[in-house]
Amino acid sequence: QVQLVESGGGLVQAGGSLRLSCATSGRTFSRYTMGWFRQAPGKEREFVAGISWSGGSTYYADSVKDRFTISRDNAKNTVSLQMNSLKPEDTAVYYCASSSWLVVPTGRSQYSYWGQGTQVTVSS
Repeated sequence: QVQLVESGGGLVQAGGSLRLSCATSGRTFSRYTMGWFRQAPGKEREFVAGISWSGGSTYYADSVKDRFTISRDNAKNTVSLQMNSLKPEDTAVYYCASSSWLVVPTGRSQYSYWGQGTQVTVSS
């Protein structure tokens, strides 16, 4: 079983940046597609970004494209989400998740393991 732990959340002003990290353990990290989701109060958990096991394929939600960058370091068993030009609507709990799919999926049900989440708050 895979264990995921997110870190790096916090409070930032609109236009600022944050970098989230996810540490993994339990199975061979490089064999999992990794994704970031977020959930704001009263809203559904939504896909943010994903990266294939090789790191060669990435996919972003339209709402974050060109602002966020997902990356992974298989040697360190970590995946990161660099968030730039943050907006108040980016405020949410951000979750790291892993999937057995080779192509980056975007649905919650397509990810098998989840972290506890880290809060990101963007002030206006």
